[in-house]
Amino acid sequence: MGQESANQTWISEFILLGFSNDWGTQVFLFALILAMYLVTVAGNSLILLLIRLDSRLHTPMYFFLSVLSVVDLCYGSSIAPQMLAHLVSARKLMPFPSCVLQLCVSLALGGSEFFLLGAMSYDRYVAVRHPLHYTVIMDGGLCRGLAASCLVAGFLNSLMETVITFRLPLCHDVINHFACETLAVLRLACVDISFNKVMVAVSGFLVIMLPCGLVLFSYASIVISILRIHSPRGRRKAFGMCASHLTVVCMCFGATIFTYLGPRSASSEDKEKVVALFYAVVAPMLNPVIYSLRNKEVMAALRKLAEKLR
Repeated sequence: MGQESANQTWISEFILLGFSNDWGTQVFLFALILAMYLVTVAGNSLILLLIRLDSRLHTPMYFFLSVLSVVDLCYGSSIAPQMLAHLVSARKLMPFPSCVLQLCVSLALGGSEFFLLGAMSYDRYVAVRHPLHYTVIMDGGLCRGLAASCLVAGFLNSLMETVITFRLPLCHDVINHFACETLAVLRLACVDISFNKVMVAVSGFLVIMLPCGLVLFSYASIVISILRIHSPRGRRKAFGMCASHLTVVCMCFGATIFTYLGPRSASSEDKEKVVALFYAVVAPMLNPVIYSLRNKEVMAALRKLAEKLR
């Protein structure tokens, strides 16, 4: 054990293997990820600007959307710039403190996003089930409290997982990943990691399954309410209020459950890379697109802003 502890102290930096050693593949990935990251920054910044400028978007639904946009911006920025730098670097090195920070920040933001999606499903539940009392129930204090609780819960979960991960004695410094990710770092440990795997499973249940359960309950109640609406136009309006959020929920929860709760195989490490890439680059890019293209109020605010700029 003394030698294991000594090994841990001299690991001052990690080598990240990334996706491929082929230069052509790395150039292609650099161009693709750069384009998606720029769309992420532009799309989420535009959403924040529209919500800030248009008073019609000063509602609980768009408050949560603005928080989600901030989380997506920060989440993408916690990984994508480092990925881009490594794709054009001969040696893909990351200092130990930077690895710890990246893992902690990405876990905190990723967990916060799942909790936020759960809070947003509750917002849609109140909007459909109690439309006359919606603004009274979802007042500013409750919205801010829910958003703050989501961020705090994500941070506390991240802090716990980061501490128990980096307390392990590490015997290797080569991470088979493009970023510092929990399971990839755990594979470097010199000791049995059964406890850590259990804690990762518990963390996954709390961060993924609890918000997912809230989403399922909320939308089951919403569907029942929509079916009771006699007017076809009223049904379409009620469903339209939830369609964008439901699309993002299915995309995020579906990918995570399939990847992390599915059967383990020899290709699990590659699957982990793919899902990490999805959450770091693809999801933050798609969220503002989905909420914009499927939302008449956001598109109206965009047209209003475009007319002002002419």
